[in-house]
Amino acid sequence: MSRTFALAASMLVLAACNQTPSEPTPTAESKPAAMPAPAANPLLTASTLPYQAPPFDLIKDEHYLPAFEQGMSEQLAEIAKIADSTEPPTFENTIEAMERSGETLNRVRRIFGGLVQADTNDARQAIQKEVNPKLAAHQDEILLNGKLFARVKAIYDARDALTDPQQKRLVEVDYDRFVRAGANLSDADKDMMRKLNVEETTLSTKFHTQLVAATAAAAVVVDDAAQLDGLSEGEIAAAAAAAKARNLDGKWLLSLQNTTTQPVLVSLKNRELRARVLKASETRTEQSDGNDTRAVIQRLAQLRAEKARLLGFATFADYQLGDQMAKTPDMALKLLTDTVPAASARALREAADIQKIIDDQNGGFTLTASDWDFYAEQVRKAKYDLDESEIKPYFELNNVLENGVFHAATQMYGITFKERKDIPTYHPDMRVFEVFNEDGSPLALFYTDYFKRDSKSGGAWMDVFVEQDALAGTLPVVYNVCNYTKPAEGQPALISFDDVITLFHEFGHAVHGMFSNSKYPSIAGTNTSRDFVEFPSQFNEHWATEPSVFANYAKHYQTGEPMPQALVDKMVAAGKFNGGYATTEYLAAALLDMAWHTLPADAPQQDVNAFEADALKRFKVDLAQVPPRYRTTYFDHIWGGGYSAGYYAYFWSDVLNHDAYAWFKEHGGMTRENGQIFRDQILSRGNTVELATLYREFRGKDPSVEPLLENRGLK
Repeated sequence: MSRTFALAASMLVLAACNQTPSEPTPTAESKPAAMPAPAANPLLTASTLPYQAPPFDLIKDEHYLPAFEQGMSEQLAEIAKIADSTEPPTFENTIEAMERSGETLNRVRRIFGGLVQADTNDARQAIQKEVNPKLAAHQDEILLNGKLFARVKAIYDARDALTDPQQKRLVEVDYDRFVRAGANLSDADKDMMRKLNVEETTLSTKFHTQLVAATAAAAVVVDDAAQLDGLSEGEIAAAAAAAKARNLDGKWLLSLQNTTTQPVLVSLKNRELRARVLKASETRTEQSDGNDTRAVIQRLAQLRAEKARLLGFATFADYQLGDQMAKTPDMALKLLTDTVPAASARALREAADIQKIIDDQNGGFTLTASDWDFYAEQVRKAKYDLDESEIKPYFELNNVLENGVFHAATQMYGITFKERKDIPTYHPDMRVFEVFNEDGSPLALFYTDYFKRDSKSGGAWMDVFVEQDALAGTLPVVYNVCNYTKPAEGQPALISFDDVITLFHEFGHAVHGMFSNSKYPSIAGTNTSRDFVEFPSQFNEHWATEPSVFANYAKHYQTGEPMPQALVDKMVAAGKFNGGYATTEYLAAALLDMAWHTLPADAPQQDVNAFEADALKRFKVDLAQVPPRYRTTYFDHIWGGGYSAGYYAYFWSDVLNHDAYAWFKEHGGMTRENGQIFRDQILSRGNTVELATLYREFRGKDPSVEPLLENRGLK
């Protein structure tokens, strides 16, 4: 997932980080312990580190609020100068001037946005709670500025006179941003929009904060190690370490990830404990306590519908999809619902196979959702003679990263990596790499932050601390965040093959940001539509199983021996196993998202649980054994992030992904030449060209859904 959209939900995206240095960054000794004066705040000047990397060793929590306040003040002054200009509006004095504005604000929001997602604390949550409504109001001050919009509109109306395609595209994107923000509304309606935006931002922040706390609190405490039968020694040691970190000595803690199903359900033999884990996951935010998200969700759904009506749209989904590739909710829904029959039919066949295993073992019970993963693994073993515990020793995290992910990128794009131990990070688990082009020229900095902790949001994502910006001359500073279980001290970080795929996926987002080659930051890198931004990341997953790449990293962590070909063949053959379940759980979540965001503004507030049950039934994805990947109350993508009415985007992008991979197979596969074509025609272009046109120019035709259906075993 790209966090660009999560940040954009509450932080202004118009501005870009400017490289122009002013005063040198102060030393740590020069900062007073109390609220720092502006001159002592390292966020107020461009970093002197390579690539303007954030000086995390100097930045303190008390620096953020003053930097936000000063950044907003500076940008509003810059915007006022543009809007109040008596000169005729031109691209340079209006559109480009907006791109250059907000240097300080852009710097602080990117650094803070990354930190509060990956390593939050009480102070950072308090800052987020205070600053996000201010940022929403700040954005409205710009996008609802009538004089500024008049200048933008004048340039938009004369855009055909622009000879630079990137300039014309930026004008169109900016004009659409203003209109979609409400620039054409009456003054009274603009005031209402401002109120709704502040309320939405406040509630989204509250939802995310509640979810992080609820997920940590819902971790399952185990008193007896015998109940952990089925877990590996390393997993049991990690659970003991997690418990000890919470002063639960002599116990074991099974932490939750953000999805409904949990990794331990594959291995735990204790059926009662499996049920406890799944129940804890599904009800983490429904405990009628301070972290219960249902009241927030009720109001968020309602106020988003109110915003859409104010802007002239039937529903919030109609509003959201207007600037996406799908264009309308009907198009997104058709892709999803057309796939439901094949996916659910396959899931039911898979359930029958699992029930047979249970019956053959004289289990005496009917398959439930908490049983699925455990017995599905047995079905997989029976069908493919494959055991997950056989696989993990060949996937040591650092080896997969360096000899798999990085190796594939070198083969495809010619880029190389050098670890930098002199760049400060916000957590000791992180690593930093400098990335170079094939000719040795600098390309980017790349940070990794892979282990789960209570201070980190669930899931996996990519974003940037510094955007590629030809105006300012900055190169990208990119990071990937995941939530792998941290091994006990001295143990290797062995990951599943699903985790391997996640590693390749998030690096696909990373190269999308690294290869950006746009003059204007607003249309650079991953600043694309939601239903396009997941395409490069999903596409990069293919290289995880490319034979030459796989052989380079799938090696036993103790012996260095490659994975035996027989085991490779079994793993590849099992690749489509459980495809009905995986597709159905995704479709259920995506359809829940659309159900909530196609509510009209005059609909009353909904009973969250009843609405969810009715929606799943209406869309025919109410399989008891296959819960949604995210239930409504912990669906952070749509309530706390930027994927509201947009979770369908993963499926839409997957169509592009498999269609593009078909092009690669038609043209000789993973070659340096094909990699350069993909870099030049897709990865470097950002949003500089209308995205359907961009894809069509690369592929030579519109994308076909057939390769995706074949890949998922649904044909």
